[in-house]
Amino acid sequence: MFLIKRIFAKIFALIIVKQIERSYKKAGKIQIKIFKDLINIGKKTKFGKDHNFDRIHNVKDFTSNVPVRDYEGIKKYIDEIKQGSQDVLWPGLPKYLAKTSGTTSGAKSIPITKESMPHHIISSRNALLFYINKTGKTSFLRGKTIFLQGSPILKKINGILTGRLSGIVAHHTPSYLKKNNLPSLKTNSIDDWEKKVEEICKETINQDMTVIGGIPSWIQMYFEKLLKKSNKKNITSLFKNFSLYIYGGVNFSPYKQIFKKLIGKKIDTIEYYPASEGFFAYQNSQTEKSLLLQFNSGMFFEFIKVDDFKKSSHKRYNLTNVEKDINYILIVSSNAGLWAYNTGDTVKFISISPPKIIVTGRYNHFISAFGEHVISEEVEQSIAEASRLNNINILEFTVSPMVNPKKGLPFHEWWVETEGGCLDLNKFSDDIDKNMQMKNIHYKDLIEGGILKTLEIRLVKKGGFNDYMKSKGKLGGQNKVPKLSNSREFVEGLKKYIKR
Repeated sequence: MFLIKRIFAKIFALIIVKQIERSYKKAGKIQIKIFKDLINIGKKTKFGKDHNFDRIHNVKDFTSNVPVRDYEGIKKYIDEIKQGSQDVLWPGLPKYLAKTSGTTSGAKSIPITKESMPHHIISSRNALLFYINKTGKTSFLRGKTIFLQGSPILKKINGILTGRLSGIVAHHTPSYLKKNNLPSLKTNSIDDWEKKVEEICKETINQDMTVIGGIPSWIQMYFEKLLKKSNKKNITSLFKNFSLYIYGGVNFSPYKQIFKKLIGKKIDTIEYYPASEGFFAYQNSQTEKSLLLQFNSGMFFEFIKVDDFKKSSHKRYNLTNVEKDINYILIVSSNAGLWAYNTGDTVKFISISPPKIIVTGRYNHFISAFGEHVISEEVEQSIAEASRLNNINILEFTVSPMVNPKKGLPFHEWWVETEGGCLDLNKFSDDIDKNMQMKNIHYKDLIEGGILKTLEIRLVKKGGFNDYMKSKGKLGGQNKVPKLSNSREFVEGLKKYIKR
């Protein structure tokens, strides 16, 4: 039976992959067609009428009539939808509202329509089909799969089902996969994250787990609890056929060392780039760590150069005129009813045909207290390299500026939770700082100019980050520790968890 399943998977993967690869050269044209289709449908909506969609005939008209907005900018339309109004951002009512953490307005509610929902599932599937096609590996199909995710329990708000994106997606797992999926609905519905992980451990500890997915920090917690319960040396000795880890939403590089130790061997990984606003990209190759932009999934992408964003006028690019190796802010219009929506994510193209990107961070997650504009990509790569050189495992970290120290020059303050090795803190700090100076010339200039001193590290006790997140009611699910911030709000609460 498995032989038939294996053969079918390889044939299906070949068909889908070849189909997608043939479209690479037409990506720009496909995007323009999607744009025109979106505008034509959007004419019927309140947003379309407010923004003269009937007079929009090309991308230039669109940029003239529809400004770039973040969630705050569309909130009034979302509020109308939540009151039950139809035809606001997209015809009818959205099928779901995905709740996600917000900014000044608290939790955000992102619409998901019957047109946009399938692309979340298809993109996830296609990433696995690329993996099968490019590696020839299918043995993972034999065993069980688990994705650590939010609760699938949804509430109705004026006729619209509302909940976490991962919980919504759980309701759309294809029937042929459900028999291999864990945990049970009962366990998956537990709100308390620690209790949920405990029950997941009980359900999976004796299973043949071959595919595991989720945010690295939460998977790490799951692995540690499994090893404690089983008294096994590593995850491989518990799950002998575990061969594929799927993650998304954060850079995996800082976690590589600890995962290698926990698992006991190097395994294949697939990176997803999912968001409530859309499934934007996925890794389609095991030989390069980049993500294939989903240019044919009901979304029209625009890009604004990070360096130009705060200027009074900035050019909006699309797949017909983007360039490689430039840091862009990702803007999306979609069949979920988002229009020139600022995702807040920053990306770089490493290839135009096919359109492949790397995620460099969040536009509002940076340190520029002195004009250095340090971004997530730089800190994540620097600490990953330093941890390798010092043979230590990074469990979690965050970075903020210390603008007004009690004495001496200002500096960047790194709060780090580590494991393993005999840590020489001075060498570790020096290795991180050297990497930072190589990656960010502005940071280097500030140090050489005597404006900043080199970074300082605060060691956080084992489990400190988890304890802090729990105290804030943000343990588990889609919640993530911010890797860096221009303010000290997050780190001030970490002081009680310093390693003594």
